[in-house]
Amino acid sequence: MVSSTHWLASQTGMRMLELGGNAADAAVAAGLVLQVVEPHLNGPGGDLPLMVASVDDPTPRVLCGQGPAPAGATPEHFASVGLDRVPGSGPLATAVPGAVDAWLTLLRDRGTMTARAVTEPALHYARHGHPVLPRVSATIATVRELFVEDWTTSAQQWLVDGSAPEPGSLVRNEAWAGTLDRLLAEEDAAARAGGSREQAIDAVRRAWSSGFVAEAVGEFSRRAFRHSGGQRLPGVLDAQDLADFEVTWEDAVTAEFAGHTVAKTGPWGQGPALLQVLTMVEGLGAVDPSTVDGAHAVVEAWKLAMADREAWLGDSWPDPSLAGALVADLLDPAYLRDRAGLVGPTASTQLRPGAPGGREPRVAAMALEVDGAPDVDATTGEPTVQRDGLTRGDTCHVDVVDRWGMLVSATPSGGWLQSSPFIPEVGFALGSRLQMTWLEQGLASSLVPGRRPRTTLTPTLVLRDGIPVLACGTPGGDQQDQWQSLFLLRHLLGGLDLQAAIDAPHLHTTSFPGSFHPRATEPGVVVAESRLGSDVLDGLRSRGHRVHEAGPWSLGRMCAVARDPRTGVLSAAANPRGMQGYAVGR
Repeated sequence: MVSSTHWLASQTGMRMLELGGNAADAAVAAGLVLQVVEPHLNGPGGDLPLMVASVDDPTPRVLCGQGPAPAGATPEHFASVGLDRVPGSGPLATAVPGAVDAWLTLLRDRGTMTARAVTEPALHYARHGHPVLPRVSATIATVRELFVEDWTTSAQQWLVDGSAPEPGSLVRNEAWAGTLDRLLAEEDAAARAGGSREQAIDAVRRAWSSGFVAEAVGEFSRRAFRHSGGQRLPGVLDAQDLADFEVTWEDAVTAEFAGHTVAKTGPWGQGPALLQVLTMVEGLGAVDPSTVDGAHAVVEAWKLAMADREAWLGDSWPDPSLAGALVADLLDPAYLRDRAGLVGPTASTQLRPGAPGGREPRVAAMALEVDGAPDVDATTGEPTVQRDGLTRGDTCHVDVVDRWGMLVSATPSGGWLQSSPFIPEVGFALGSRLQMTWLEQGLASSLVPGRRPRTTLTPTLVLRDGIPVLACGTPGGDQQDQWQSLFLLRHLLGGLDLQAAIDAPHLHTTSFPGSFHPRATEPGVVVAESRLGSDVLDGLRSRGHRVHEAGPWSLGRMCAVARDPRTGVLSAAANPRGMQGYAVGR
C-alpha cells in the first residue's frame, strides 16, 4: 500500500509494487514523481529525511538527506553583506541539496530495481507534462512579479504568456527531463561495463555530486538574485560542497508510548519533540484532543517541547558526539514529569525551555526580540498569517508498506520553485533550509559551515513488540509533529482507525519561535479547525488561549500505512483536505 500527498505519486509507487518491487523501490519512484508534480513543495534541490524498517530488519533506521550549510556560509559572510539573519529565499538561504542522493541511496541499499525503472514515471511527467495543481498555479501567481523583474529563469520555466499557468493545464519541465536522461545514461554505461545494480546506481550518484549537475549548480548559485529582504546578492554554494556531501544512515531516536515504540530522527530534526509531547500527555492523562482538557494539555505540552527544541535541538553543538546524552536527558521520564508539571489550568504565553541533565538553557536573542511579531511570508517577505496549514513553501510526504513487511516513511521538501531561481541547465531550483539557522553563535541551531540546519521535516515509524507496524507523516513545517501527535493519540490510544484518526479535527499552536524567516512567535495562539466545535473552542478561550478558527477541513495533510503482524493485513489512509492526497493498495 502507498499513501502520499499526490495521487500520481501514490499510483506510481503502487506500480512499482505490482511489478515486484519492494517498499523502497516504490517510495523512490513516488518521491521522484512528487518532485515533478508538487514543485512548489519539493524538488531535486531540496532535502529528504526518511525512515525504514522491515520484518526481516526491524530496527528503524534513518536516512538523512538533509544537506549541510556550504563551506562559504559563515556568519562573517552574512555580516559582510549587511544581513543579521539568513533570508527566507534566494541563493544565500541554500543548503547543500540532499534529496536526490537520499532517494538513490535508499534504492541502492534497500531496493531491488534499477534507477531507470523507478525514474521512468517522473521522466515521463517532466517531459510530456502533467495537469498542474491549482495550488501550484496560485504559488506561481504570488511570485510572478519577482520572476519577471529578477528571477527571469524562473519566469521562462513557469510563466505562460507572462502569467501563471491555468490550473489543470499541462506543465512540463524539459530541462529536468534532460538531466534525468544524462544521469540514467551513467547507470546504463556502468551496467554495460559489467557493474552491479548497486555500482550502476553509484555511477548516477557520482554524476550528480561530482559531475555535470554539481558544476552547473555551483556556477549558477554564484549569480546575484533578489532575496526575501530585497537585497540582490550571490550565493556561496559551489560544486565542491556537493562533492563533499554524502547522505548518512543513522540510528533512530525512540520512546515508548501506548504499548508501542515511536521512532523519530535525531536532534538535527524536530522529531524528539514529538516523543516528549506523547510522554507528557500520556502522563497527564488528558489524551483526547477533541475535548477541552485534552486540547489544552496537548497545546501546553507542545509549547514546552518547542521551547526545548529552541534551546536544545540542532546540529551545531561544538561536540556533536554529545547529542546522544542530551537526547537521553530530554526524553528522561523524570525530566518529562517535571516538565508536564508546568502545565497549568490556563494558557502560557512564555517560552520556557528546561534544563535537561542540569544544563543551562540558552535561546537566541533574536528569538526573544521577534516575540509577538506577525508571521511573514518566507518567499515574499510580506506580512501574512499562516492559518490554513497548506503554507507557502510547504512539504510532501509518502508512506509505503509492502507484502514482505517493509515500511518506509519519507518527508521530502525544499527546492521549491519559489525558494530560489530556476537553474535552466539542470531544471530545478535550490532550497532555503538555512533560514532555520541563527547567525548568533553557540546555539544548538547556529549557522556553522558543514553542519546541518535543524529541519522541520519529521517522518515517523511505529513498532509493536519490536515489529514495525505503522508509517506516517505530514507536511506542515512547525506543525508537522503537532498534527502527528493528534493522529497518534487518536489511533494508538483512542482506537480510531487510520482514516478516522486523519479525518478528526486538527489544531496546533504557534506560541514559539517559528522555523521560517523571520522566526516570529504568536504568544498564546491556537489555530484550530472549526469542526472541533464551539464548546471546545470557547473552552480553550476561557483558559486564556488566543483561538483562531480555520476552515472546517484545513489543517494537516497526514498520510499513513500500517501492517498488522498477527494477520499480515495491510491498511492505508490519506488526507481528504484539499482533495489531493491518495492512498492505494491491493
